[in-house]
Amino acid sequence: MTISNKLMTINLKPLPSLSDNYIWVIINTINSTAVIIDPGTATVCVNFLEQQNIKPVAILATHCHWDHVDGIEQLIKKYDIPVYGPATEFIPCLTTPLTGNDSFSIPEIKLDFQVMDLSGHTAGHIGYLTGNMLFTGDTLFSAGCGRLFSGTAKQLHAALQRIKQLPADTTIYCAHEYTLENLRFAHAVEPDNPEIQRWMDEVKDLRGKNLPSLPSTLGNEMRYNPFLRTDRVNIMKAVAQYSGQNIDNSEDCFRYMRMWKDEF
Repeated sequence: MTISNKLMTINLKPLPSLSDNYIWVIINTINSTAVIIDPGTATVCVNFLEQQNIKPVAILATHCHWDHVDGIEQLIKKYDIPVYGPATEFIPCLTTPLTGNDSFSIPEIKLDFQVMDLSGHTAGHIGYLTGNMLFTGDTLFSAGCGRLFSGTAKQLHAALQRIKQLPADTTIYCAHEYTLENLRFAHAVEPDNPEIQRWMDEVKDLRGKNLPSLPSTLGNEMRYNPFLRTDRVNIMKAVAQYSGQNIDNSEDCFRYMRMWKDEF
């Protein structure tokens, strides 16, 4: 993906890592600098940077899980660059601790970032918003959302509600290729939604060509991601049928749907 204006050109590159992770690299192609997001491994980053002759200038971490941070220490030994991450979680080599509503600039790539509180998957999970690009880590996936580890269903539901307030053209850069699996669950929740089957067919074609299904957009996710549609009566009914509970609000719908997905 390329974003251009008179001052600069920004490229976004997903680096496949481990079994299903993506390490996102934001590249300023004018000065060949880059920011690395959630480097769970270092080797794939170093290989890409050296092949493209790109200089990294910062690392952004969304949360503390090993598959998002295990490459940081090795990268710092090689490049000695600042590390941004959640203040309340252990991030290796952290230099700039952040919480929701913080903001900062990375002048080398000429981008300003806002920090979003996306707690839930973990208690201190954050996201990074720059322009219309949102890096969601493991909070929001295409057609799904993260599991609950150290955070709560209430936190994750609130995080998704905050994301829903963003413009529909917000581009979602999440950290895992879970889309097909998530769509199968979405179809179980909402079998009469034609958007789910349409996107499933597209994703099967992309993955068959070894292409990523990401990024997505918030507008698209609002059409088929059940975790963003928990205020819909038909979805409340489906979750009530699964759980045996009386579901009459979005938060309860989310809580029991997350349980359903865990067992799916």
